[in-house]
Amino acid sequence: MITEKVLLNKAIYYAPRGEARLIFLGNIISHNFLSPFDKLIGIIGDSGSGKSLLIRGIFPGLNLTNDDEGVYRRPLPLLEDYERDTFYEFIYHVDIRFEMAFTPIYLLAEAILKALEKEKKVVVEHFEVIYPYLKRNADILIGIGEEVIIVRPNIFGPEPQELVEIVFNSLPYRLQAHTAEDLTGLVLEEYGYSRLIEAHSDIKHGFVISLKEKPILDISLIEGEVRKYLKKNLFVSYYDHQHIKIGEKIIRCTGPRLHVRNTEEIKEFYLFPEYIFSPHENCYLLVGFVSREEYNKILKKLSKKGNNYGKNR
Repeated sequence: MITEKVLLNKAIYYAPRGEARLIFLGNIISHNFLSPFDKLIGIIGDSGSGKSLLIRGIFPGLNLTNDDEGVYRRPLPLLEDYERDTFYEFIYHVDIRFEMAFTPIYLLAEAILKALEKEKKVVVEHFEVIYPYLKRNADILIGIGEEVIIVRPNIFGPEPQELVEIVFNSLPYRLQAHTAEDLTGLVLEEYGYSRLIEAHSDIKHGFVISLKEKPILDISLIEGEVRKYLKKNLFVSYYDHQHIKIGEKIIRCTGPRLHVRNTEEIKEFYLFPEYIFSPHENCYLLVGFVSREEYNKILKKLSKKGNNYGKNR
């Protein structure tokens, strides 16, 4: 019996910024799209995109050879077992960019192909780098930038480079949106409204903050305060597992590694001019953008609905 997983052509999700949500999305991908017959899993994404977190969600318990703290497992289990000609693990992980500093890429390719020959699974980060040496595509490709794209290649593609062009170009918007989102949360906190924040979600080139009640706070004021922070060209850095540092301020954040390095990288910032009431969630939405183009699209779309987006209840 052929399952829906085997018939997958393409699926796209917004890439969440919080660590827990990213791991949860990985779990969804595992259940909905992976087949037991998938042996070569190609992961594509730039540094800081959250590849390792996504992999943890897709393959719980997999012993990664790298982690988010920059600690790498040595020697590489895949290479060790290749040299022994005995593969002990059921599934292997390899970060190609890192391993190339220690091992010729052709040798990494040989080890991967040998493991596949022995019916082992191999999860390969930066798959696009080693693809020309493997001379075969992955059974499933997963790219992560602003979106997470899952595709099952066939003879017609897609080639790994096609995903590279999409996810590498979109990642900066995700990082900008996350930093702008945390600054917006900081302004809400400074005005005493952080208690109203209920949830965070994602839109293209932007973010959504769900609020339990409609604040008595003009959105143009919030936007102006955030822009003041952006103009200060503040450094943004990882502080700990649950916090980032913007300038001298320490801010709670569930995805502390998914940020721009300096607020000057955020060239555009806009808040939708009204709190949008969501009847499905029974809350108000504060929507932000780091792209004028996407802001205008949403403004035009919601304006056509009769300007009911900011109604009072």
